[in-house]
Amino acid sequence: MSLVVGVSFRRAGQIFPFDASDFALRVGDAVIVEGSRGEEFGQIKRAPAVREDAAQQKLPRVLRLATPDDVALRDENARQAELALLRSRERVQSRGLPMKLLRAEYAFDRSQITFYFEAEGRIDFRELVKDLAAQIRTRIQLHQVGARDAARLVGGIGPCGRALCCSSWMPEFAPVTMKMAKEQSLFLNPTKFSGVCGKLMCCLRFEYDTYRETKAQLPSVGAEVETPLGRGRVTDLNVLKEAVLVTLPSGTIREFPATEVARPVVRGCAVLAGGACTGGCSTKSPAAPQSDESGA
Repeated sequence: MSLVVGVSFRRAGQIFPFDASDFALRVGDAVIVEGSRGEEFGQIKRAPAVREDAAQQKLPRVLRLATPDDVALRDENARQAELALLRSRERVQSRGLPMKLLRAEYAFDRSQITFYFEAEGRIDFRELVKDLAAQIRTRIQLHQVGARDAARLVGGIGPCGRALCCSSWMPEFAPVTMKMAKEQSLFLNPTKFSGVCGKLMCCLRFEYDTYRETKAQLPSVGAEVETPLGRGRVTDLNVLKEAVLVTLPSGTIREFPATEVARPVVRGCAVLAGGACTGGCSTKSPAAPQSDESGA
């Protein structure tokens, strides 16, 4: 058995498991761990949990709690990476390369610096790497990212007025589909479901289950219903308020809570707004009487 913690290397980065059997750690602790580039500075994002070693692959280890010197080195690396990013952008512009440098990150021991960039297609950046290596004098890596990852790296404010989920708290991207936008009645207005990255907003997934469950309890658009003001036809739904908009015979449109609306009784079947039958009835038409051709 081993004690496993979740460690992230960015504010909203992916969380990776590490063996922390030798330490008593809490969420929020800064640690030095075994990384793919040697020692890495990270933060505990998931509380320690026991895991059976026999059934699991061996995990990289937490090496130690971060010291004040480690924190100072992390901060200095961030400052130097920002300076390197500015110089590198000048080289990209001077060479006229169709790419946008987004972020630079030093390895904890400064043995390598990684530049993340966005571009429409493949870029031949071999000469650029030579320029950067001559200036920065360390190993250079360039990593191309897509629109979603670009938004995560740069950050920004979403249509809701808050910091982007992907750059502030969301550790991983989940699939988002047009079906989710349709379920939330956004499919006719693309500006309402496109994020700053130009892709479908991640929050469509967050709200999808709630919309689907709530709409299952409401009458469908076009259904005929009974209201406190008489019979009418549903013209729209307000899922968040759990209300329906009904057009009455007079032509007026009124909004009613779903609890005040019911489908009309059909041949003894009282169908409620949620679509549930009260039971014990049939909506089928009665069979027509057969004629007696024998003359009896």
